[in-house]
Amino acid sequence: MNIEHFIAKRIALTNTGSFTKVIIRIAIVAIAVSLSVMILTTAIISGFKKEITQKIFGFWGHIHITDSNINRNFELTPIDINQAFYDQIRDVKQLDYEEEVSILNYKIQGKVINKTTLGGVKVVQPYIILPGLLSTKDNFHGVLLKGVDEKYDWEAMEHFIVEGKKVSYLKDSTSAEMLLSKNIADKMQIKTGDKVVLSFIRDNARIKKRFQICGIYNTGLEEYDKRFGVVDMHKLQDILGWQANQAQGMEVVLDDVRDLDLISEYVYYEILPQEFYAETIRSKFPGIFEWLGLQDINEKIILQLMVLVAIINMITVLLILILERTQMIGILKSLGMSNRSVRKIFLYNAGYIIFFGLIAGNILGLGVAYLQKHFQFIKLDEANYYLSTAPIEINWIGILLLNAGTLIVTLIFLIIPTMLVSRITPVKALRFE
Repeated sequence: MNIEHFIAKRIALTNTGSFTKVIIRIAIVAIAVSLSVMILTTAIISGFKKEITQKIFGFWGHIHITDSNINRNFELTPIDINQAFYDQIRDVKQLDYEEEVSILNYKIQGKVINKTTLGGVKVVQPYIILPGLLSTKDNFHGVLLKGVDEKYDWEAMEHFIVEGKKVSYLKDSTSAEMLLSKNIADKMQIKTGDKVVLSFIRDNARIKKRFQICGIYNTGLEEYDKRFGVVDMHKLQDILGWQANQAQGMEVVLDDVRDLDLISEYVYYEILPQEFYAETIRSKFPGIFEWLGLQDINEKIILQLMVLVAIINMITVLLILILERTQMIGILKSLGMSNRSVRKIFLYNAGYIIFFGLIAGNILGLGVAYLQKHFQFIKLDEANYYLSTAPIEINWIGILLLNAGTLIVTLIFLIIPTMLVSRITPVKALRFE
């Protein structure tokens, strides 16, 4: 029989003074609030990273393949989209690779393990991006038209369409439909079904083309929504005087974004000819990804603060419990119980308090997360946060680690205040009132 655990259990279930009851309840509430904040922090930040990366990759794909001599001043260089190596890229499935063994993010030199990517290449699709001037009877606005062909994977993009439909493609001619961002449509007072005129410059001459707005999209990413419209790529080929087999570049969409760097390097070094270049969207648009990286720092700071709050509260409660049970400590010592055993009693007792706090914290944190996920009552400024509501992504393994980590770390720090027990002598304790 574990006598220390038995005594701790009896203490935990015994009615004590009203003051001690209040302190213990405050400790349970503090731990519950700390854990619930940690759960919500990890859930919201994970949701942010997932939703925003899905938006970025849904609009742009994962890897862009272009001519290595391409410049950044909108002087487009066409590439042939029927070259044999594109089929090699489409056929890329799971890749085997070696990775250095690491412990707590420290790599052990000379130790490697064999791993496999989570997926491969899902689709390779051509695109053209062409600047133009959008005009109506009363307004005008500069836009970048993204041209995609009939094989374009609309699965991700369709989630952003808030009105109308995607671009339709015609068998015998090019489509004159345009999918326009809500940001531009609101500024230009354009709605679905309206006809607009776009002006382009080719060979120092001005070219005008009429388009009809087939739908309006909203990604919430201001960098895209302020500038982009989506049209039939064949229309842009006509404007540029390009052939049907020519495009500005190729978008590579992967099965799993976690394979981005590995597959990008494999495509660039193992498949692409020297005159072509492969660039990930992370390197092409680093600003948003750097912003997401900063959220990881915020997450670590919040978790550390919440654990610190739990530790301080439990140290305070444990000291009060020890002072309240001074006479009991003296009796147990006079009966021959060692300091170590008495300390274990109070650690077990603290463990009960932490356990009840963790249960309450899980109920509170997961409950709020569930309500937010289904009712979305926490609203955000989409212009600043790229999302209109706080996103929730529950990682159950992460939740278990938070619970285990809070319990273990708090108990470790509670070993220090229990050392006060060794300074209590039976004679002084029995005289204590």
